[in-house]
Amino acid sequence: MSILIALIKVILVFGLLVLACAIYLKTKGMLNGYRLASMISLVLTFGTLIWIIVYILSMGVPHMKASLFEWTYTTENVSMMPSIITTLIVVFLGIVIATPIGVFTAIYLVEYAKPGSKVVEVIRLAAETLQGIPSIVYGLFGMLFFGQALGLGYSITSGVLTVSIMILPLIIRSTEEALKSVNDSLRHASFALGAGKFRTIFKVVLPIAMPGVLAGVVLATGRIVGETACLIYTLGTATAMPTGISSSSRTLALHMYMLSSEGLYVGQAYATAMILLVVVLIINFISTKIGNKLAEVTS
Repeated sequence: MSILIALIKVILVFGLLVLACAIYLKTKGMLNGYRLASMISLVLTFGTLIWIIVYILSMGVPHMKASLFEWTYTTENVSMMPSIITTLIVVFLGIVIATPIGVFTAIYLVEYAKPGSKVVEVIRLAAETLQGIPSIVYGLFGMLFFGQALGLGYSITSGVLTVSIMILPLIIRSTEEALKSVNDSLRHASFALGAGKFRTIFKVVLPIAMPGVLAGVVLATGRIVGETACLIYTLGTATAMPTGISSSSRTLALHMYMLSSEGLYVGQAYATAMILLVVVLIINFISTKIGNKLAEVTS
């Protein structure tokens, strides 16, 4: 019965949404099927996003306390500060490792490899396959290879190396598409002026493709921040402040998962989710600023 009531509510809300969009387009004299579908999709997308943010804020703000930011975790304060520090470390090291490898791989595939080469096809197939592998499989691989075979155990090192492999296909594909979008006439003009291949790539092509490269890095950053299944097998779930890259700890997403799964700190889990949103926004803002500066320097 409750499912039927919920379904009726969804249908009513959707019907009101369609009606509101149709009335708005009718008043503007732009009502047709394509515009109506576009308007509904737009409202649904941003409406869902706003609803999620408002819901998390409404559930997290009442449980936000100063004790959640204490330096030491205890069962009384369930501090998220160690998790915040660990998240920043894992994101920074993961991006630092994966970005150069991914960017230079994409440069080779687009700028240096021969069109139709078997090597290029194999690399692209591998990147696409790796991009579709579930994160828990990466976690099992990281635990068996980095944790056990290399003896790194549950540590930041194991977690960082694992997430670096996980985000590598995303950075390769986004950079490759960004480089392909650069008009060949710009390359030919650079060659005509006497510039070599290397200078053309780093002085002409890469600055123009920088927004696309940065978009891939930002998406990779978001995937690291929100990752749980991969890191629970490699990073561990220790609550202490990390003392080095060989320490076991937990990220904010892992911290939120552990709190909610225990069932004793659901309110604090919502507060952690709110801080997680803030951290993502800050990281994206910083990434955008760095990308813009790099584009200015290389242009």
